[in-house]
Amino acid sequence: IKKDDLWKYSTFVLIALVIVLIVVMINGKNNTTLTTTETGGLQIPEKIAASVDDDPFIGDEGAKVVIIEFSDYECPFCKRHSEQTLSSIKSEYINSGKVKYVFRDFTPTISNPKYHPNSIKAAIAAECVKEIGGNDAYWKMHGAIFSNQGSNNAENLKNLAQNLGYDIKNCLDSEKFRSEVENDFADGQKYGIRGTPGFLIGSNGKYRILSGACPYNVFKQAIDAEFVGKQWYSPGNCQVVVK
Repeated sequence: IKKDDLWKYSTFVLIALVIVLIVVMINGKNNTTLTTTETGGLQIPEKIAASVDDDPFIGDEGAKVVIIEFSDYECPFCKRHSEQTLSSIKSEYINSGKVKYVFRDFTPTISNPKYHPNSIKAAIAAECVKEIGGNDAYWKMHGAIFSNQGSNNAENLKNLAQNLGYDIKNCLDSEKFRSEVENDFADGQKYGIRGTPGFLIGSNGKYRILSGACPYNVFKQAIDAEFVGKQWYSPGNCQVVVK
């Protein structure tokens, strides 16, 4: 190698070493931020541990499969899920005792007060009704709030509760259950929920995430996979991959 060309080869080798180092660092980062189980060449994210807290639920408490919904009462996609898809999940899985369905609040208004300004009050109002009337009363208020979406200011929420037979004036005015709503939001963020509605579907306290107001058949694929012990995950866009 001529001395005049030596710097060219040295530069080439240095660039190659830098590229290799960058690739190694990226792969190392991916391996530490996403723990996976390799199944037949398909990388499926591991399940995460999550809590149902003491939040309201429908279905058999000891059901094999648990769905945790993280939702916002002022989110139109959450309303659509509640009034459409949930009814199909109820008829096939919840009413038959196969699925326990838990509702937890996920109100981004906590971090951005201008976003859905009535959401926190709505979530607190439902908790106030639950305190008085129990789990069944909560779900009646739950439906009433979604039906009244867009008009859930404090006075209207009190009237909705009153129509169901519950006086929540003091409870709502004092924001008694604000910390409960904030705790749900914090847990949702910790579990990886980034938007509403967001769902955790799993069994034995371990779950995978399904994001968005997905059609019923998408939930069915995930639930059925849990029952037969198959691996599944959602790559986004309301799709489920079962392996």
